[in-house]
Amino acid sequence: MAEVTDADFESEVIRSGVPVLVKFTADWCGPCRQLAPVLSDIAREESDRLKIVQLDVDANPRTTIAYGVLSTPTLMLFRDGEPVKSMVGARPKRRLLEELADVL
Repeated sequence: MAEVTDADFESEVIRSGVPVLVKFTADWCGPCRQLAPVLSDIAREESDRLKIVQLDVDANPRTTIAYGVLSTPTLMLFRDGEPVKSMVGARPKRRLLEELADVL
């Protein structure tokens, strides 16, 4: 999964031509680590219509604050440069795909 930062968030997420699911994460976050293989599978399976990236909240406070992220993991789906869905916490792959289906 690609990493994004405060410096490249706009070019990688906001100006992306496809929807982008951003995982706001931290090294110390256990549920974030649990979610990693689920997101890797989805990224591989949905690569033609969805981009998945992660942003370390500790290293990138500007973006974290700008989008009001208070908990990790927070998953935020951006489409056409705007956040259209936000989810907090780890979840199984099937449930995550169900939650994303209405906005993809």
